[in-house]
Amino acid sequence: MKWLYFLSIPVLSATLGFNLAWAQAPQPPSGQPDPGNTPGPPVPPPAVSDLSSAILEWVPPALTQLSTQAVAKESFTFDRTMLTAASALMSDNDPDLKQAVAKLDGLSVHTLRFAGPGAADPAQIEAVREAYHLRGWKHLVTATDSGGPVHTQTTDIWLVLDGANVRGAAVLVESPKSLTLATMAGNLSPVDLIHLRGHFHIPDFDAGAIRGDKDK
Repeated sequence: MKWLYFLSIPVLSATLGFNLAWAQAPQPPSGQPDPGNTPGPPVPPPAVSDLSSAILEWVPPALTQLSTQAVAKESFTFDRTMLTAASALMSDNDPDLKQAVAKLDGLSVHTLRFAGPGAADPAQIEAVREAYHLRGWKHLVTATDSGGPVHTQTTDIWLVLDGANVRGAAVLVESPKSLTLATMAGNLSPVDLIHLRGHFHIPDFDAGAIRGDKDK
């Protein structure tokens, strides 16, 4: 009987531990269904006033459709830990860049490459732009850099504003054979976006798109 007694101790402890963990886990209020299991239409995104940072995981649905037309795809996500580590390796010769990186909470970049000019559905690209309008992001600028039929690119920038600060930003760069979308979260300023361009796979867009002049 002693072996049965000692065997029952770990079993009882495991049972109590499971019950305690279950009791401490958040439970839906009595009489209300669990929202995670409740069928119905998808919940619309929160209003801009409710956003404290850009939602890095979200991309316009049309971008997913465009990815099926691409011959090559790349996606990168950098969280706060990764950005801090990268900042420590940066040269002190560019303090503005290091300061901008320090303000980032995270960023994600999606790049699609197409077989040739016209391979991407123009209607789907416009749908990507329209998705940010529907979410209430502030469209800062659309700028076109004409470098010939192959090198022409169009840059769109959207912001999520909290007073004078940028809580999130998205940069969309369209060229005849590629499409790049970079989404950033953090307490930024428009000038910070200029310093971040060309780093962490963020498109190297024309700074004049933000400053209102040309930076050739």
